[in-house]
Amino acid sequence: MAFEFPIRIYWEDTDAGGIVFYANYLKFFERARTEWLRARGIHQRTLREQAGGMFVVADAVLKYLRPARLDDELVVTARLQEAGRAGMVVAQQAFLLGPSGAARTLLCEASIRAGWVDAQTLKPARIPSDILEKLDA
Repeated sequence: MAFEFPIRIYWEDTDAGGIVFYANYLKFFERARTEWLRARGIHQRTLREQAGGMFVVADAVLKYLRPARLDDELVVTARLQEAGRAGMVVAQQAFLLGPSGAARTLLCEASIRAGWVDAQTLKPARIPSDILEKLDA
């Protein structure tokens, strides 16, 4: 089951034609991943301050299918696809909600690989076991 995060499209998200600028999907996916982690009790600031590490995006593959436009309502999902000792892969999708909210049209999908690094040196490190357990929850 994928975590879902709602987003409305504002002027700042669009280009001169009123269509969402392609790079903004990365921002939408980042917000959804952050809230997905938060829902599992993993807070970004706490990771850095207490666990001494953080997740950093190492690879992002996106596929754009349809455009989103000004005032559209989207739901952005995040689902753990794979977790290892030093990183994870999160599958993400952005859907346009229909008028009733039930119908959904896939706009963009992504595979985001995030690695765990030491917060001071930014060198790859192992994800602490308690965080790995929360990822699989």
